[in-house]
Amino acid sequence: MGQICAPFGANTKKEIVGRGNGSKGRTCGRGNNGQNARSGGGVRPGFEGGQNPLYRRVARRGFSNHPFKQEFQVVSLDVISVKYEDNEIVTLDSLKDRCIVKGVDIQVKILANGDLTKKVIFEGLKISATAVEKIKAAGGEIR
Repeated sequence: MGQICAPFGANTKKEIVGRGNGSKGRTCGRGNNGQNARSGGGVRPGFEGGQNPLYRRVARRGFSNHPFKQEFQVVSLDVISVKYEDNEIVTLDSLKDRCIVKGVDIQVKILANGDLTKKVIFEGLKISATAVEKIKAAGGEIR
């Protein structure tokens, strides 16, 4: 085993400023004069030269439910009747195993698109009201 070393370009030499013309001398790369040439110079983030800045111009009113929004991946009954056999159990894990849904932290809702032709058992899933009727009519059950 050889030595562990950093890839080329990972370790660069520190730029020395203000030490004569051989380095970034005299103005140290800041230009000649002005606010940004001074020590401690510059403006704060969002400053627009005295114009009313964007974060003050844009209205922020009311409540947004976006951080708490729940998104569901939908699965149709006709997909389930193709991918499952009689008396099989439909759970979130079995839907992931058959590549019907994908993702880590997801929620699934069963919708009544198409017809269910098999007796299937649903566990721990959200199901629409019309899908519940079709599942019961096909002889399936919901736990």
